[in-house]
Amino acid sequence: MKKHWSILVLTSTVSLCSHAAIPQATQDFIAGSEQIKTTYQQHLLFLPPFKLGHYAIRMYRQTGDSSYQTGIWVDTARVASNLNRIANELYNPSLIEQASKNIDKRYQNSDPVKESLRKKTLQQYTEYIELAVNLIGSMARADELGLKHIQDDKLRALLNHYDFANYAIDPDMIKAWAAQLSNQVYWLKQLGVQDIVDEYISAFKKTYPDHLDTQLTDQQYANKIYGLTHIIIAASGYYQHSINEKDYQWVYDYFRSNIDTIIARTKEDVIAESGIVFLLAGLHDDPALIKTQRHILNSIDPKHNMVLSTTGSADISKGEHRNVLSAILLNWQGTNSSVNIQQSPHLFPTLPYGLVAK
Repeated sequence: MKKHWSILVLTSTVSLCSHAAIPQATQDFIAGSEQIKTTYQQHLLFLPPFKLGHYAIRMYRQTGDSSYQTGIWVDTARVASNLNRIANELYNPSLIEQASKNIDKRYQNSDPVKESLRKKTLQQYTEYIELAVNLIGSMARADELGLKHIQDDKLRALLNHYDFANYAIDPDMIKAWAAQLSNQVYWLKQLGVQDIVDEYISAFKKTYPDHLDTQLTDQQYANKIYGLTHIIIAASGYYQHSINEKDYQWVYDYFRSNIDTIIARTKEDVIAESGIVFLLAGLHDDPALIKTQRHILNSIDPKHNMVLSTTGSADISKGEHRNVLSAILLNWQGTNSSVNIQQSPHLFPTLPYGLVAK
């Protein structure tokens, strides 16, 4: 009851404060965001751990609502479990490679083109899933929360065995994993392991030159845009810090020139992220942003109070990424870097085994 009550209060507050002082379009965007948030609040604890953590951390950064504390702790436990397993079971490169072979079926995709691209890369880079997706991602999340693993030195030694530039500048890898690589090169920089951001961006531009956009399939065009959005989002620390537009002028110029094509050729999660990159730079009135907001608002299904998949699915778990991004896009509250044990110790009353404060 408490969680539902807090949403009703928030909705009422929005309604009371959104008369003459707030333009109608903004009121509509806020109301759309509240629709989505109310739907997800009702189903929050039914989400699997990764989805729950993804949603809770982003929503806490936007709202400061303590009802997301459980989700943050669940994600912390997920990270601890990943790092405990790797530190104690996959402590050398050969074990990393074998484990990756055993779980690569997880990356089978309903899109046969994407699945084929990813299988091709995993034949060459057997270790990629355990190394990049599990180890780097988990270490970066722990670091983001102000934590580290008790065997941090051991995990870093394992990371240092690999030169991540091998993956980051490979055009086949970029075509298969653009958004993931965008995340991972920034995570490596964040962890102080390897700074290859510039090399990755250079390789990305060569893989996807703008003048060849019309020759890309819709799947590859979406992969390009998804990779671009994650360059900005990863640079912000996932909504923790603002972005200076001039530092990424080429991205913002591209999005302004191509926003109509992006809306026409990509799915709603990518469209929402394309708008969020403008919010991260404080460009609240940019016409490109407003186009994405209007599109996402019109995409909310009135029966299910969420943005459905392109096939019309209202699956709460599968739609989490799409809908949390849509909620953020429609009612942006700014960046927030306080979700860590140093600034918000109340979020971490206990720590799962394996993690300690930095």
